[in-house]
Amino acid sequence: MLIRTKSSLDIPSSEITPEAVYHSRRSFMGLGLGIPAGVSLLSSAATVHGQNSTARTAADLNLAAKPRWLQQKLQGEPVVAASGSSLAKESLTPFEDVSTYNNFYEFGTDKTDPSTRAENFSVDPWSVEVTGECVKQGKIALEDLIKPHFLEERVYRLRCVEAWSMVIPWIGVPLGEILKKLEPNADAKFVEFVTLVDPKQFPEQGSRFATIDWPYREGLRMDEAMHPLSILALGLYGDVLPAQNGAPLRLVVPWKYGFKSIKSIVRINFRKDMPRTTWSDLQPSEYGFYANVNPAVDHPRWSQAAERRLPTAGLIPSRVPTLPFNGYADDVASLYAGMDLRRFY
Repeated sequence: MLIRTKSSLDIPSSEITPEAVYHSRRSFMGLGLGIPAGVSLLSSAATVHGQNSTARTAADLNLAAKPRWLQQKLQGEPVVAASGSSLAKESLTPFEDVSTYNNFYEFGTDKTDPSTRAENFSVDPWSVEVTGECVKQGKIALEDLIKPHFLEERVYRLRCVEAWSMVIPWIGVPLGEILKKLEPNADAKFVEFVTLVDPKQFPEQGSRFATIDWPYREGLRMDEAMHPLSILALGLYGDVLPAQNGAPLRLVVPWKYGFKSIKSIVRINFRKDMPRTTWSDLQPSEYGFYANVNPAVDHPRWSQAAERRLPTAGLIPSRVPTLPFNGYADDVASLYAGMDLRRFY
């Protein structure tokens, strides 16, 4: 079920935007609920999986079928907590934009390729292989990996290294809770994630012109992975993840550029050493291992001082200043105390 947190400060139903205009601008309230300041949770009347939600079919999500066990979990009690202050007065990006403007190079390099080429993506059954410096190694069915945990709805900024951004209501599980259950040992200093290789489902993996050495790989330092802001997402906007957004399981690390949030995960590997990562291998001068959002450090080919916030209305893009650590500095800056963030970018 979804975590339910009662508070006398919950937003009354009369003040909640109806689901029909859920995607438009709405304000969030800050609450002291024992969650990190950067975490945002939707109020009960605003949750899209509740009475005001618009159900989407598997075909709407480009899936062959929705995992039944996950649908059952999503039908649990709705989130009641309101947001942390870092997302005050920010608008959610409409589902239509979140699901049709994507970087998922296994489907193609254009932003629309994932949503148009992911039809009938198969996610059930799905398993995750656990390897490396941990006790509980082996293949684990995704259902068995997730079912013991409560699902949470988190509203996070997503900042792409290409200088565009969204605000997305994810549904998932804190990554640290999953990793603890796998019992990493004292030698586990990093955790590596690997994406599915399946050219039948991912057309670019079978292309002779692909520049990526598949599979797609990403990684985190263990303290980053264990931070309460890091989650494994299984849904967004109250429903199962669409194929183009990384179904059935993706990483979300909101203070890092979006390419760190690897999609369609099939392997979790605990390591002593820093893992190689896809974009760092392709262009090490442009894409570092840490990939923390930093408006003071430009990409070699463009400024990172501001971002284009989707959706764009009319001919003039909506631009907003980029915040250090994507606005989550109060929660995560201490992880990098003493580090030169121009060198460790």
